[in-house]
Amino acid sequence: MADVMTDKDSDTKHARKRGSRRKSSAPTIGDVAGEARCSPMTVSRVVNGEGNVRDETRQNVLNAIAKLNYSPNRAARSLAGGKQLRIALVFDNPSASYLSEFLMGALEEASRKDIHIVVESCEKTADAIPLIKRLSETGISGFVLPPPLCDDQRVLDAVTEVDGIAIAVGQGKASGSHGAVMIDDFQAGYDMTKHIIDLGHKRIGFIIGNPEQVASGRRLEGYRAALEDAGLELIDDLVVQGRFTYRSGMAGAEKLLGVSPRPTAIFASNDDMAAATVAVAHRLHLDVPNDITVCGFDDTAMASTIWPELTTIRQPIREMTAWAVAAIARITRERNSGERREPEQTIMPYKLIRRESDAAPSLAGNRREDIVEGRSVK
Repeated sequence: MADVMTDKDSDTKHARKRGSRRKSSAPTIGDVAGEARCSPMTVSRVVNGEGNVRDETRQNVLNAIAKLNYSPNRAARSLAGGKQLRIALVFDNPSASYLSEFLMGALEEASRKDIHIVVESCEKTADAIPLIKRLSETGISGFVLPPPLCDDQRVLDAVTEVDGIAIAVGQGKASGSHGAVMIDDFQAGYDMTKHIIDLGHKRIGFIIGNPEQVASGRRLEGYRAALEDAGLELIDDLVVQGRFTYRSGMAGAEKLLGVSPRPTAIFASNDDMAAATVAVAHRLHLDVPNDITVCGFDDTAMASTIWPELTTIRQPIREMTAWAVAAIARITRERNSGERREPEQTIMPYKLIRRESDAAPSLAGNRREDIVEGRSVK
């Protein structure tokens, strides 16, 4: 376990690092978006010459590009035989906060390498298969797939059939047929549950994520293993099904807080469902964390924009997606030179971020914010 540091100190340290890097490096697509007061996706559309941008917004982006002297790296176009590499982000994920981090990481990395990003959504997993075939016909050879698409072997097989490159982001368990980047969801679930147990809680509720995502099951396994290792009973009524959506989190929290005796802590499988749990607790006039501890997973923007701010697992979503885009560029370069290697599987470290939503049972005050380093598995 790494040294403990305060969340505030950590944020200040990272801010200083970001500031020093920004002074010595070229501006990013995020800098341009901030200057133009629009999304990175809009900047990408302007840079790529797409037409679905309002004239006023386009001008603001162009002004920001000129002011910051922003210039994509054109050398990367040689990766695709002299043409700009085109990668598709295909998603079917109901969590807006997760997708925001996912898209930001991809767009920033694509900007650095002058890669054209195409963003496509589908209503259900089965729709992704014909979509992948259609996109491949337009010259797209690389696909970045978040859950639940990355957990569906039919989707991965569709990429194989068109001789495409797929990188699965946040896959609960590597399939072996394509590259993947993930965290150890089992260990993260275990560590968060153990943290709650160490605070003194014995009745800990758990809201499962989307049953179609392997990571959901892995986090549940970690929760169960931590209870077992602590000698605590696994109570069926304290485990409820969610779907990674805010609404499913509300339904799950209502069930858990209706159990008698109710749990003293609830661990939700993502921040959206944890935020919903906090809302339900407030509606029932329960104080968080003095009456009920609530913890989440992912550390998306949602975790630090609600009150109280969530104790959560920080999954490096942005970094994982950036790695996926860079991996596709690297694999494309290797294929162009006639080289084909086994798919690369990478497990990134996570962190347990402690904020204001957890406490010992019925104990107020004496709060402490800290970060506990997660384990990196190579």
